[in-house]
Amino acid sequence: MAALSGRNPSALWVALLTAASTATTLALGCATPFPSLAALAAVHMRRRDGLALMLLAWAASQLVGFVLLGYPSDGSTLGWAAGLGTAALGSALASYAALGALQYRSVAARLSLVYAAGFTAFKAIILGWALILGGLHSVMAPDLLAEQFVRNAAILIGLYALYRALVAAGVPAPPQAATA
Repeated sequence: MAALSGRNPSALWVALLTAASTATTLALGCATPFPSLAALAAVHMRRRDGLALMLLAWAASQLVGFVLLGYPSDGSTLGWAAGLGTAALGSALASYAALGALQYRSVAARLSLVYAAGFTAFKAIILGWALILGGLHSVMAPDLLAEQFVRNAAILIGLYALYRALVAAGVPAPPQAATA
């Protein structure tokens, strides 16, 4: 791993976080933690790498859903696949935008605020797709929103712990916008 990580830390981190999100997707029945990934990427990766992470995590979640979990390939399901892709990218863009507006130095404060921005953008985009594809009552139910917010926050904590553990073990941190 040292040779690979020394050559391209960005690609390594995109792959590692995609693998972690795929494991989460499998464990939670295709509930990929896009807002969690967006927050971690915004705080620790360049925008280009963060967007690549979101696209790869989205593709992996679609592969899991359609190949392993047997999702139907009807128009509605394919529409929701597109919706999730746009929401994943929107979540990342909102997280990066929020990070640019922050003056906080604390990683916890930055992660918390960009997570809130990413989650809000993700759900706003999902709302737009629900208006087109249906299912508004289920995607915007207050109890479901609260559960998803808390679950994704817990996943963010776990992903951050994984990130810190891997960096402590010698995996080079990905380049950030300020150093890129």
